[in-house]
Amino acid sequence: MLNVVLYAPEIPQNTGNIMRTCAATNTKLHLIEPLGFSLDEKAIKRSGANYINKCDYTVYENFNEFEAKNPGKYYFLTRYGHKPHSSFDYSDTTQNIYLIFGRESTGIPKELLKNHLDTCLRIPMTDKVRALNLSNCVAIMVYEVLRQQDYNDLLRDEPFKGKDYLEK
Repeated sequence: MLNVVLYAPEIPQNTGNIMRTCAATNTKLHLIEPLGFSLDEKAIKRSGANYINKCDYTVYENFNEFEAKNPGKYYFLTRYGHKPHSSFDYSDTTQNIYLIFGRESTGIPKELLKNHLDTCLRIPMTDKVRALNLSNCVAIMVYEVLRQQDYNDLLRDEPFKGKDYLEK
């Protein structure tokens, strides 16, 4: 099972957008407190475009509680990682995969990263920016895992207008 973990997210619009991505990909979302917003704020609902009720998510008091309840393979996205995100093998669909992202302002605490140096990764980019937007990073990572897993059971054709929409 694919999982996205947000460690102390601060910006409700990012979390709302990530909830929409998780709903679209059957990805479980884990939110580790403290959150920089309330989950019932209008900004979350607007960013999630009314898909929030379709997102499977759980909130945890801290990383220790999350870790105790969620065994599996942990990958930490950090600008300090040395390995490209695409250099890992995510193809094992029998394994619980957790993609862990830090808060927008400070990332994942160094104390957590130090215990997982072998699975700290980075999305390659230039030196012109410090980091990409959190919701963009989540989308990049989720779809890299899904690509390696041949997109599991995700629909390959648009379900509302039909498979032959362009041909008509």
